[in-house]
Amino acid sequence: MLPHAPSSVAVARKRLSSELNASGVYESVVDDACVILSELLSNALRHARPLPSGQVRVTWSQKGDCLEVAVSDGGAMTEPRRGPGTLSSLGGRGLGIVEALTEGWGVRHEDGATTVWARINAPHTVSANGSTPHRAAHAVAPELSELPDPQDRPNGKAVNGARHGVITGRAYPA
Repeated sequence: MLPHAPSSVAVARKRLSSELNASGVYESVVDDACVILSELLSNALRHARPLPSGQVRVTWSQKGDCLEVAVSDGGAMTEPRRGPGTLSSLGGRGLGIVEALTEGWGVRHEDGATTVWARINAPHTVSANGSTPHRAAHAVAPELSELPDPQDRPNGKAVNGARHGVITGRAYPA
């Protein structure tokens, strides 16, 4: 739980970055995850009410190589959706950036809260002996030959129009 205040963005990014680095997630993925969290939290602060406690809830969980980042708030008058984000607009690019960097994102409504979540492929670095290092500071970017082929997905299905098993690391939408 964090205050419904702009200062919470930096706090949340620092906590996420620290935890992912300590778990051995590739540095480029940590960077993408922090951008995603910043966009989701900034949108909640800008467009939605706080939870009844006056705060927002920021969570992340990792199952295997799938990282889910979520921000819960007290909801707004409109549903979160990707805006046009034209070159001349001052805003509206946030969820487009999230969409470009993730395997998928969506919205859940539960117990008086609106949660916007995003899933990212977050593989861990592996050392020569096959173990995951405690810190990602020694990590190197994977060779292209090490990346999974999008066609090698177990069920071949897309989730919310996004493919699982594809590593993304783009800083800007395509």
